[in-house]
Amino acid sequence: MTETSQFALTRPAYVGQAHLIVNDLARVSDYYQKVIGLSVIEKQPSGEILGVNGQPLLTLSTSSNAERAPRNAAGLFHTAFLLPSRKDLAHWLAHIAHNNIQLDGASDHLVSEAIYLSDPEGNGIEVYRDRSPLEWTYQQDGTVEMNTLRLNLQELYNSAPKTLWEGAPEGTAIGHIHLQVGNIPQADEFYQDVLGLKIMARYPGASFFATGSYHHHVAANIWNSRGTQARRDNMTGLAGYSLRFNEKGALDSAVAALDRLGISTERQSDGIVLKDPWGIGLRLAA
Repeated sequence: MTETSQFALTRPAYVGQAHLIVNDLARVSDYYQKVIGLSVIEKQPSGEILGVNGQPLLTLSTSSNAERAPRNAAGLFHTAFLLPSRKDLAHWLAHIAHNNIQLDGASDHLVSEAIYLSDPEGNGIEVYRDRSPLEWTYQQDGTVEMNTLRLNLQELYNSAPKTLWEGAPEGTAIGHIHLQVGNIPQADEFYQDVLGLKIMARYPGASFFATGSYHHHVAANIWNSRGTQARRDNMTGLAGYSLRFNEKGALDSAVAALDRLGISTERQSDGIVLKDPWGIGLRLAA
């Protein structure tokens, strides 16, 4: 898949960027550059913006009072970086294998092939590629069949190009973001009824939401965080993320629902800013 045909990004709404608060800015930034292959777009003492080919994907911020979030806090389960093709995923796998980067796991989800790891401060990362939507199995209700099967890493590694890996390729994007929340019915209500995303799949303790029949743009689980309360602003981890709308009507519907329900929002020049029920920041923009 090329940048223009990445199915995840052509839907009515998709994830744009993520924003992490970290303690050690230099160390974490170095990891995302050397391991994930992002490059620095903007740099200040208190933060950096990283991305691919000038496209911002990840903001890292730090402050003297940043407090390390506990494992069960609301926030990030993982940021999922979507690569344009299976060849790109294999090339990246060869890169991390040659540099002895520790993995947390690897799975075939039927709709995608995914590799998991964590940055130096424990923020989860997924690097994946999508199979063609023509290969996905949709149920009568429009949900999509997903599973968690073993991914044959050796076979994937063997298929990698023998050329030098030169960083994340053009077209790399944040395909989805996976959150830790305190309550799944409340997450269903917020993402489905308020923001207008559709539930595409369920696992025990997790829901997967998307627009336009993608497998998921946002996921929420309670595997570590059942019953957790809203995160504090100075916690490390996921400060927020953005949802970008290709269709203005979908954005208008979400904003109308927020207004109708009395959910606090702030209109800014680059979008509508709010917090979800667990204090995770969210920016909606066309």
